[in-house]
Amino acid sequence: MPATAPTRLTIRRPDDWHLHLRDGAVLQAVLPETARDFARAIVMPNLVPPVVTGADAAAYRDRIRAALPPGADFTPLMTLYLTDDTDPEDVARAHAAGIATAVKLYPAGATTNSASGVTDIEKVRPVLDRMAEIGMPLCIHGEVTDPSVDIFDREAVFIDKVLKPLRKKVPDLRIVMEHVTTSHAVDYVRDTPARLAATITTHHLIINRNAILAGGIRPHYYCLPVAKRERHRVALVEAAVSGDRRFFLGTDSAPHVDSRKLMECGCAGIFTATNTLSCLAEVFEAAGRLDDLEAFTSLNGPRYYGLPPNEATVTLVREDAPVTYPGAIETADGPVTVFDPGFPLHWRVER
Repeated sequence: MPATAPTRLTIRRPDDWHLHLRDGAVLQAVLPETARDFARAIVMPNLVPPVVTGADAAAYRDRIRAALPPGADFTPLMTLYLTDDTDPEDVARAHAAGIATAVKLYPAGATTNSASGVTDIEKVRPVLDRMAEIGMPLCIHGEVTDPSVDIFDREAVFIDKVLKPLRKKVPDLRIVMEHVTTSHAVDYVRDTPARLAATITTHHLIINRNAILAGGIRPHYYCLPVAKRERHRVALVEAAVSGDRRFFLGTDSAPHVDSRKLMECGCAGIFTATNTLSCLAEVFEAAGRLDDLEAFTSLNGPRYYGLPPNEATVTLVREDAPVTYPGAIETADGPVTVFDPGFPLHWRVER
């Protein structure tokens, strides 16, 4: 590191625009890991059963608030799980009441707990039309589930076969492409002038598909969308550090207890809440763009969602010796392994 490189960085307190908190014992254990560093988070609705109605979202929000550590300053922003039977007026009421910030579209079978997802985009057109009228964002898991499509191509095919036609039919719908993983998605967002943005995860900025498969199968690096080739990871880093307001942080931090990750058919998901800010500082420092970290973590997301940036700040400090984090977070259901970026972390959040 050059002698003139910064060793302290103060930014507005970040938000996480894509987060899984689960429920029960796992919620109790992992929520403090996010609330420690993040002021707000878009909370995913793929529980069992899913969070479909405004009443479901209000009840889940109450459980999250009850699980917060004393004195924590954290606001959960709730989402509704879009199904073929979702009521457009229930969605509109929940949004008007401040209960639901966005709606989440999972193609049926695309990822963890997505069996209740959308089977045909035309079946939910009335919901999407109503959302366009009221300006409510749609958060999309952008992958097709056709078994004939290679898993590494599912995002690109979704853009061509589903997203582009949808945006022609409902042009005023505000859309967030969540956890983009390919240069195709980055280019599509860059080429779209309005009403489209994308979140990028911490882990997709760091790992490529070799992390999962080279030298043996590593289940703790398995997620959906699956990590892609190195050239796609590079494209994601370029987008994240660019300052482009259409790209912002959504960690997709997804806790699963180890017994579910390491089973014969293990769960998809990487838990990054504990060390995300340290990981991101390393990525932005390596790119020579530390000054753009605040835009990615703290400014671009609120701007897209029509919210003010946080007034509070956090300070990151660069240490000579590596910063250590726990290897796992203990829950009453078993341990949840913390993401290992594969390199030393020298940035820590000052407490």
